[in-house]
Amino acid sequence: MKKNNGQASRARHAMDYAATAMEQMELYCTAHAGSPSSIRCPQLLFRSELWIALLGPSMEEGIVGIGPTVAAALRAFDSQYLAGLGPAVDPASKAGAGSSRSPKSTLKSRGKLSSFAWLT
Repeated sequence: MKKNNGQASRARHAMDYAATAMEQMELYCTAHAGSPSSIRCPQLLFRSELWIALLGPSMEEGIVGIGPTVAAALRAFDSQYLAGLGPAVDPASKAGAGSSRSPKSTLKSRGKLSSFAWLT
């Protein structure tokens, strides 16, 4: 048998590691259906004993989650993704703030209610 200085063994180990990571990602996304991770499917990288979930061209320009496990990196990614969307706005408080008009009259004045007249 030809010696290969362990390269084939290392490559096989890396493939097994990647398959395990993808399986862990699939399990996380199944358990957290609708999460940013399950919808956007970030790349998984492993660097310096940490997992990195990355969406975008680079860590500097993208959305990143970092953790010691695949699940931890995906949770961190979900948090960063949602934080980038900005604070959640309560529609009830927004409608009443600074406006004396009802939401229906506001939509009608903008011409956006006519196609949904059957809803009233």
